[in-house]
Amino acid sequence: MRALAIASNSRLLIAIGAVFLLLILAAAAFVITSRGGGEAIGTTTGTTTPPPAAGEKTTTPAIYEATTSEATTEQAKPISVLVLFDVGGRGDLSFNDMAALGADRAAEELGVDVVFQTPQSLAVMESVLDAASRSGEYDLIVLVGFLWQEPLEKVAPRYPEQKYALIDAATRERYDNVASYLFREQEVASLVGIIAADIANNISRATGEEAKAGAVAGMDIPPLWRFHIGYLYGVQYYNQAMGTDVEMVWTYTGRFDDPTLGKTTAEQMLQQGVRVFYGLAGLTHVGMFNAVKEAAARGVIAFSIGQDASQEWYDPQTIIISGLKRIDVAVYTAIKDVVEGRFRGGIVSLGLKEGGLGLSDEEIIRYFAEIAAKTGQLPEGLTPEKVVEIVMSQREKWISNDGWRLVEELKQKIISGEIKFVTPQDHDTYDSIIEELKAGNLEAALES
Repeated sequence: MRALAIASNSRLLIAIGAVFLLLILAAAAFVITSRGGGEAIGTTTGTTTPPPAAGEKTTTPAIYEATTSEATTEQAKPISVLVLFDVGGRGDLSFNDMAALGADRAAEELGVDVVFQTPQSLAVMESVLDAASRSGEYDLIVLVGFLWQEPLEKVAPRYPEQKYALIDAATRERYDNVASYLFREQEVASLVGIIAADIANNISRATGEEAKAGAVAGMDIPPLWRFHIGYLYGVQYYNQAMGTDVEMVWTYTGRFDDPTLGKTTAEQMLQQGVRVFYGLAGLTHVGMFNAVKEAAARGVIAFSIGQDASQEWYDPQTIIISGLKRIDVAVYTAIKDVVEGRFRGGIVSLGLKEGGLGLSDEEIIRYFAEIAAKTGQLPEGLTPEKVVEIVMSQREKWISNDGWRLVEELKQKIISGEIKFVTPQDHDTYDSIIEELKAGNLEAALES
């Protein structure tokens, strides 16, 4: 999921999900940027020292669900990689920055040459991709985000020898020269559900209020179905393990680009007693962040949870944790497969086992806070270290040892394959799973 936040006269971009970001981005001038993030005319190659990779690192090969194309042969010259961002480009504190992190890591560890490009608008994406493909300069072209799907479906058949990696989306037809990287969102959402339930339960014990965790979601679409199933599963997993009765309130706003709607929705949920909010609505849920922040200023104990990139820097007093969709891992894995001659066309599925999903830790919180500081978006009075300090203090106070224990327990069950979430293919199946989960039937969310 993708997100963009704009607050206090600052351009504030926050990652929520690939499905969301491009609905709200403004057009930017076409640029080709070096790994250092500056603008250049033409093509910039070479290597620079990247920031340290954040959070979990993985060298586990990706699991291929479809494989047929020939392996890459060794080349005398360095592997050349083009990373095509979607509109908005690097510096978004979101998907694009996560993609750059993975590419920078590949440049440092694998010795590849990386070039970054950002298209001016949706209208030129196909022509940009066609020109890059026609040039024959790149061993791999990485496309970040679902809006590259249609341009890629038109261009990939024209250049069967060109290898492509599509991140957080998949082509509708299979191409031997296209590897599509998708994420098993239920897995991270289930861990977030445990955390949210634990915080809600601890708030209830402190205040005597009913324990309620909620989510402000965007549109009623399949990626959100998967988040919904995982989140509710995690809440109910916690309830059954702890003997609690934390209620989960899920609200579809129908929008990804309306922070005012997100704020009023969260305010209504606050009035209903919800005290923990999971943001899954792009720019809309930035309004949710603001509503929770204002409620906390009035003395209400309430917290938000981000998704995709670390969002704690936006308000570390109330944004206590973020679920991560590790776009950097997908990009790094795609490049590594080309370097090692293991590129294959088809679907590559990433989850907790592959390091493609997780929860924000000190390293990645600090990394995104540093980007926010460098781009002038970090709130006044905060430093990256202060952000980390505040977040860790809030976690220490409001997330119990039992909560962390259950997170680790469920995580290991998922990694081992003991738990595999079902992916609903239609709305009726989705509705049925949710109703069963509400009734406490955890098996309804799992593959049989």
